[in-house]
Order: sequence, then structure tokens, then C-alpha cells
Amino acid sequence: MSRQGKRRGSGRRRGKQGGGGRSRDGGSGGSRRGRRHGRSEDTHRGWGALETRIITALSESPHGPMKSKDLARDLSIPAGEYRDFRCLLAKMQKKGMILLVRGQRYAVSSRLDLVTGPLSTTRDGHGFVRSSDGESDVYVPIHRLATALDGDTVVARIEARPRGRSREGSVVRVLERARETVVGTFHEGRKVNYVTPLDDRLRRDVLITRGDESGAEPGQVVVVRISSFGEGRVGPTGEIEEVLGGLDEPGVDILAVAHGFGLALSFSDTVVAAAQEAAHQGLADPGPDRVDRTDLLTFTIDPADAKDHDDALSIERLDSDRMEVGIHIADVSHFVTIDSPVDIEALARGTSVYLVDRTVPMLPPVLSNDVCSLNPGTPSFALSLFVTLDSGGRVRDRRYEHTLIQCRDALSYEQAQEVLDGRSSIEPAIDEAIRNLDDLSRAVRVLRVERGALDLDLPESKVILDAEGEPIDIRRRERLEAHRLIEDFMILANEVVANDLEAKGLLGMYRIHEPPAPEKAEMLAETLARFGLSLPVRRRLRPSDLQQILDAVRGRIEEALVNTLVLRSLRKARYDTENVGHFGLASEGYAHFTSPIRRYPDLVVHRVVSRCLVRGEREPYRDLEALSSLAERCSAREQAAVEAERASVALKKVEYMERHLGEEFHGRISGVAAFGFFVTLEDVFVEGLVHVSGMTDDYYRLEERQHTLVGERGGQRFRLGDRVLVQVARVDKEARHIDFAVLRRLPQGLEGVDD
Repeated sequence: MSRQGKRRGSGRRRGKQGGGGRSRDGGSGGSRRGRRHGRSEDTHRGWGALETRIITALSESPHGPMKSKDLARDLSIPAGEYRDFRCLLAKMQKKGMILLVRGQRYAVSSRLDLVTGPLSTTRDGHGFVRSSDGESDVYVPIHRLATALDGDTVVARIEARPRGRSREGSVVRVLERARETVVGTFHEGRKVNYVTPLDDRLRRDVLITRGDESGAEPGQVVVVRISSFGEGRVGPTGEIEEVLGGLDEPGVDILAVAHGFGLALSFSDTVVAAAQEAAHQGLADPGPDRVDRTDLLTFTIDPADAKDHDDALSIERLDSDRMEVGIHIADVSHFVTIDSPVDIEALARGTSVYLVDRTVPMLPPVLSNDVCSLNPGTPSFALSLFVTLDSGGRVRDRRYEHTLIQCRDALSYEQAQEVLDGRSSIEPAIDEAIRNLDDLSRAVRVLRVERGALDLDLPESKVILDAEGEPIDIRRRERLEAHRLIEDFMILANEVVANDLEAKGLLGMYRIHEPPAPEKAEMLAETLARFGLSLPVRRRLRPSDLQQILDAVRGRIEEALVNTLVLRSLRKARYDTENVGHFGLASEGYAHFTSPIRRYPDLVVHRVVSRCLVRGEREPYRDLEALSSLAERCSAREQAAVEAERASVALKKVEYMERHLGEEFHGRISGVAAFGFFVTLEDVFVEGLVHVSGMTDDYYRLEERQHTLVGERGGQRFRLGDRVLVQVARVDKEARHIDFAVLRRLPQGLEGVDD
């Protein structure tokens, strides 16, 4: 996994968060599974038991759905606790465990064949409801979405269970709306004005009542506050809250992305003042157990343009076979206390967001770039994990300290790589430390690979902007050995912390990654068979099975495509209070610990480590239900950040391709649908659509299981993975779409594929 954008939030291969081995992600085994905390631990265990009794009573009710009073009577709920009982029912309903049906009666969702979860919609308007019942996601065709929009939490009724495919359903209720505002382009109609959303997953225009235009002119980008989400065929309505400007005006495109994903581009005066006070107070009182480690040779390795440094490394030899690696993480929890104004704002943001032209930080700059950052030459507070490793990369011991460190230098990845290559020198002591760390990181990586951790190597692109924010180039991000070095130790730290939380039965937040759904695994196996690659289908898929596939295509022309297919088969990693392991890392447990400046879950874990593992005090989080809700929010904000980052890059890619209309490019088919196929260009990593309406030589139909479009008369075939020559036919910046015209198929050179 690459660590190129260590600064960049989370996700598949993002910097310090890791993504495919043990590391910036999860927790450990399962000794704590099911443990309940609450107002008091016993109280919440009682509520957990009551939830189970409610589910049992509703499931076994001979008369079907029950009213709350009847249910309370059957469960012998005292009159004085009936109000709390009603609140519990409401919470269970919000979580989708039960459903309120006709006659104000409650029923178990599973008994009604209902599934509750967040809705994700695709470009063609169809949706998928992510299920928490352990089964596959529920496919919802566009005509069965009702008024639900992308991101909403919905209840879907199962309508069909096609063999070998996802369950199909209909949205019957929206439990929680994901957005209150929509960003789009304002249009004047003959009878009614409307706004067309810029996000192509929001398929319906928002009607604007005349008089609620706020001075917007046709073609301008606006923010609309939704007043009604519609009903039946009636679309949503709203009023314009803010006019951002014309889409071609400098900076408006990125402003639109920020507003569209609910990103706050600045901090309120109250939060800034609170951050300044927290910085002053924190520096004045280092705490009673701060250990002076300024004599340690420590340094950071980050992107060249990094402004915050949240981790540093040190290494000392203990004997002929053992070394102690210090993984020093900015002690953000020392400055940001629970429920303080800065903490509330950080939770609302959830993560820093790295848009194509700017950073939207989680913490105010006085903290993120100044007092919390491990800047060189300045004494800094850290929460340090010292790990003793043998020459084979195995962990022999660990300890935690609140430390005062002073980094000798702040290196870029390129500088560190030049030292490893023998082409440059920082200073003898730092050079030796980098080489020793590299040797150990390779040993740690070997152990991770041997247990089956995935190492997805997908090409990442970087859009180069000029001083005015115009895209002038798109380049491939280089993955250096120095990136791997940092990633290996961050992954190691995150696993060690997760294992310690698990071993001590502490309530914390894990980064979990569940195995692929069986249907996804089956579809992947069928697709890979085209390339002469096989996956086991008679047993549960293991990460090592997928890694063998990745190893088999390394260096082959289809390597990037197969990596993409494997990635698409995987579930999204998320945060949870229950440790169920991390599939991609082949890890029993993983927790984000290494980036508290830019990720809220790391701050949560720091508080647990600081209080419980360093000071031996009580847990900072004792309400399991509250912490579970916090984990869900962090997962949602992380996903929004990832999508915002992608959207901002996509905008600049569209803008870049505007200048290449009519030009020809080589590309590879990266997706096939009934309406056409997507092509990713080989040189600039831009994706566009070849629509069937533009393929005038024949009538093409989809062979879904073969991922192929076939011409009915001539038999011409366009398959997933095929190389093609395309021409840039149309660019729509408002819709963020690029349309290609296919000129011809190219020689494939794919092993295992017939031409």
C-alpha cells in the first residue's frame, strides 16, 4: 500500500493510515466482542439484554406487530421506566433493528424481510443499500428509490433474491437524510425555476419557488436548502441559500465541491479562540508524567509540502539482535479535551480533507501546524510507542510514554530515498538511522506478506495546477521505498495498539474491514477466469487468495486492471467499537493511532492509550452506545472526505481534458454497462464514457457476466480490459463528465485473452 499522501485522510492507500497490512487501521482478536458499557457498565448490559428480549418478543408474537404498551406489559417493564423504554424503542428503530408499522405497532425488520442501511447510488441512478445483516447489499433500481437520495439511511423491502446476484428491493422508508442542502446550477424555466445538482448521483432537479432565487442568475452555481424531498413523482423543492458564482469563475468549482460535501472551509472565532487557549494551557502544563526524550535522534519523513508533522521515528540498537524503534505521535489529546469547543468542532469535521488545491483541516492551524506538529528544532509533546524488534521483524516488547522530543530534521520522502539509494547524505547519524529503519521495515513487511496481507498497487494520479489553479498536467504518483518504510512502522504501531486495547478489554474504536460478500467474490472469480486466473469458490475467501492473484499479474500488462477489480470486490473499511479484524491487512486487529492531527478516531484511541495504558486510569469512554454512534459518524465523515477529494480531482481532470477536445488517446476499458463502457486513459489516468448512442456501426447489447458489449450484426466485442483508441468527443464541466468516441480496438497483449 502506498503512503504517498500521508497527509491525506484515509482510504485505500493513503499515507499514514495504511491500507493493506497491519497498520493504521484496526484492533486485535475478539476477546471483547459483545462487551457492553453504559451509564454504568451494568446498566448498559441491562439495556443490551433488554434489546435482545424486545427482538425475541416481537419475533415470537403470535399476533404480529405489537404496540409499545403491549410490549412493555409482556416484558414486565415498570411504569416508572416506561418513558426510558419508549426511548429505547426509538433508538432501536433508528438503528433499523425494529420498524414502526401501521397502527403504531413495532415489528422486527428481519421478520418483515426488511433491511436497514445507508444508500449509495450509481451514475446511472440505481442504488445499493449496505446491509448490516451479514448478507450482500440490496440492489434498488431507480424506479424503486422513492424520494431517497445518495447517503440517506433507508429501509428497503426485499423483492427478489436472484441466484448469484445481489438481493433486489424497494425503499419503503427514509429514516435519516444525509443532506439538508444541495449544490447545483440554477436554471429558469417557463413555469418553474430549478437547480440541477452537480453531483451526478443526485438525479432529480430541485424546484425553486419563484421569489426564493436570492438573486441567482441562470448558469450560476448555488447552494439550495431543501424544504421538501418530494413525494411520488413530485420532486424535491427548496430555496437558494447562497450564490457561489459561475462555474468558470476561479475557485467556484472547488467551492461547489466543499459545499456539496458539507465541508467547513474556516473555523468560527469561538473555536479559534478556544484553540489558542488550549495551546497556551497545554504548553504551560506538560503533565505530571512527561519524560524528556530530547536526547533521542528523531526525525520526520513526509511529503515535501507537508505543513503538519504528526509522526516521527527514532531507532536505537539494544544488542546484536534487537533494536528499539520509537514511533512518536503528536500528543493531540493533551491539548484537545473531550467535549471542549475544539473537540466538538473536530468531531463534526471527522477528518482533514485534502482537496486538489487546498487542505480543509480538522483542527485549527494553531494546533495542527504549530503546537501539536512535531516541527524540527522545536521541543514537542508526543505520545510515544517504543517497540522492541528482533532482526526478523518480530515484536519482542513494547511500552508507552508521554514524551518531550525534539526532531533533528524534517525530511521529504525524496530526501530519504536518496539516502537509501546512496545518492545523498543528510548527516551520518540520520543516514545510518534511515538505513537501519529500512532494514527492519523490510523484515516487518515480509511477516505481513507471509500472513496474506494485500498489497494493492494501483496507479495514483496527481493533478498539477498553475498559480491560478488551472490544471497544466496529470502525473503518476511515484511510490518510493521510503513510502513503504513509513507505512510499515505506522501499520505496526496501529496493530500493537489494537492488540493492547483488546488484551486489556478496553473500550475503544477499531478500524475494521470485513471479508468480501460471497456474491462479489463469485463475480470476481468469474471475471478473473478471463485472464487465466482462478480463485477458490468452494470455501470462504482469504486475503492470501487475492494476494496470490496480485502476485501472478505483477509486471503483466493487465496488472493495473486486476488490482482495480480486486479493489472493487472489497468492502469499505470502517470504524467500530467491536473488533472483527481487518481482512485487507490479514490482521486480527487494527486501530488508527498514528494521525490524531487529521483523523478523529486516532484522537479517540490516543485518549484511551494515554489514560489507560500510560497512566493506569479509568477509561475515557464508558458508554458503548455513544461511542458506537461516534464511530458511525467518523465512518460517514471519512467517506464524505474521500468522495470530496475525488470530486475535486475529477473536476480538474475534466477541465484539463477540455483543452484536448478532438485529440486521440490510448486507454483500457475499466467498466462495462448496458449504456456503454468506461475507458481509463493510459497516460493521464482520466476516465470517460463511450456511450452506446455514439457507437453507430451496430446495435450493442450487454453480456453482463462476461463484462462485454457485443454488436448484434457484426459481432464486434468490447470487453473489460480491452485496449482501445479513443477520441475526446465531449466535455461537460457542470456534469463532470467526459465522453469518448471509440475509434478502434488495439492489440491486446493480455495473457489468457483471445482476440
